[in-house]
Amino acid sequence: MLSADLLGIFFFAVSGSLLAARKGFDIIGSLALAYMTGLGGGIVRDLIIDQGVPNVFVNTIYLLPPFLAAIAVYLMSTHLQKLRYFISLFDAGGLALFCITGTLVALEAGIEPIVAVLLGVATACGGGLLRDITANETPGLFNPRDLYAVPAFLGASVTVLLEMTGWFNLLTATITAVAVFVMRMLAVRFKWSAPLAVRGWSRPSLRLPRSRADNAK
Repeated sequence: MLSADLLGIFFFAVSGSLLAARKGFDIIGSLALAYMTGLGGGIVRDLIIDQGVPNVFVNTIYLLPPFLAAIAVYLMSTHLQKLRYFISLFDAGGLALFCITGTLVALEAGIEPIVAVLLGVATACGGGLLRDITANETPGLFNPRDLYAVPAFLGASVTVLLEMTGWFNLLTATITAVAVFVMRMLAVRFKWSAPLAVRGWSRPSLRLPRSRADNAK
């Protein structure tokens, strides 16, 4: 599970550094968003389950993926013309992995299955939420024209079912992660969304002020 955790951290961290690049932040801002995005969800989870000092502060290997992500984006971002798409791509990879690893950590800590699902979702969404709020973006979790938490919820739920029935293994975990990733990217591609808080209300316009529209390219 450590390798999946580190890979998920790297994916999320890349999305943070890419957003920093899109916003015109310097390398320090890129590192800050990388660490915040990559480690934020796991720290929130570990604090909630009260397992003591969060893993990231115990095992220093967790600090490596965000650093590598920021360096990789620094060296490659000039070749990434569609930054918004790549942010979504790496974010979806982190979401797919963290909804599984977060749920497993909660189950191993003795958390009830339903609560473990919620903690899996919190792990998957926490880093992206911190990233977007810090960068003054509308978080995908609260975007009425996006489907962000639902793929993570389904992935966490399937993880719990697989673990409880004894079917959880590398193959089923991989299939679950791929399914979550594909669902998330399809939601981005086809603008899938959940029902609004009040039935009958219309969704806000997608039209952006010119300056924001230019930044979104």
